[in-house]
Amino acid sequence: MGDDLGDEWWEHEGNSDVSEVEEETEKEKQPTEKPQTKTGTKRKNVTEKPAKAKKKKKTEQKECFVQEKKEDAGDKSTKSKKRRKKKTITDVLTSSEPKPGCPADLQNLILQYFSDKRSIVELEELKLQDSCFLSSNDLTHTLSSYLKEICPKWAKVQKQHTEKSSVVLLIVCCSALRTIELIKQLTTFKGEAKVLKLFAKHIKVEEQVKLLQKSITHIGVGTPGRLCALVEKEGLNLQALRYLVLDWNWRDQKLRRMVDVPEVKVDLLKLLDSGVLNTCRESKVKIGLF
Repeated sequence: MGDDLGDEWWEHEGNSDVSEVEEETEKEKQPTEKPQTKTGTKRKNVTEKPAKAKKKKKTEQKECFVQEKKEDAGDKSTKSKKRRKKKTITDVLTSSEPKPGCPADLQNLILQYFSDKRSIVELEELKLQDSCFLSSNDLTHTLSSYLKEICPKWAKVQKQHTEKSSVVLLIVCCSALRTIELIKQLTTFKGEAKVLKLFAKHIKVEEQVKLLQKSITHIGVGTPGRLCALVEKEGLNLQALRYLVLDWNWRDQKLRRMVDVPEVKVDLLKLLDSGVLNTCRESKVKIGLF
C-alpha cells in the first residue's frame, strides 16, 4: 500500500505542518487588523461629532444675527414712516405764504374755542359785527404808521384820559421780548403818552398793580397771561379802554403766530372773555389786527 501512494510520506507531513503554520499566522493577523479598523472608525466618529456641532452653532448664530438685522431694519422702516407722517407747524407755514389776518380769522378762533363750552345762544352772543373792528394791517405798516391810521386823533384821546389803573390803548403780543420791541416802535406815535410794559418776566404782579395805581398810563403793552392776572386782581380796569390791538401777524423763529402757541392762545381768549367782547358789542372798544 505504501508503494502505491507514489509520494513519500515525510513530504506530506512536512507540507501539512507548513499549511497549519500558515493558517495560524493568518488567524493571528485577522484579529489584529480588525481592531485597527475599529479604532480608526471610532476616532473618526469622535472627531466628526464636534465638527457637526460647531456647524450647527454657527448656523444658529447666523440665523439669530439675520433675524436681529431684519428686526432692526423693520424698526427703522417703521420709525422713518412715522417720522414722515408727522408735520410740524413750521413745515406747514414755510410751505405756505404769509397772509395778513382779518376779522373773520378772530371770529372763527373764538367760535372754535367756545363751541364745546357754551350753548348755541351764548355762541351767538360772542359774534361781533364788522363795526367792532378797525382796519387790519396788510403787512406793509410799522406799528407807529398803523396806529396813526387807526387812531388819527390820538393827541385828543390822550389828553381826555385821566383815570388810573387803566389804559386807553392796549397792545397784546406773545412774549416779553416782543413787548420791548413794540415799545421801541412807539416812539414816533406816543408823543407825551406814558407807556407801561405788562409781562411776567422779572416783574411781579403786585409791582405792576402799584405802578398802575400811582400815575396815569395811556398805553399798555404786554402778554395775555399777565394781562389776565392783572384783570383778575383788579389791578387793570378795562372800562376806559378804547383800542385793543392784537399783534396777529408777527411770527417767531419757528414761524408761529401768537394764536399758534397753545398757552398764549388760551390766555388771549380768556382776556377777550373777561369783558372785552361785551364792551366791543357796546361799541366802546375797537379791535385791530396788526
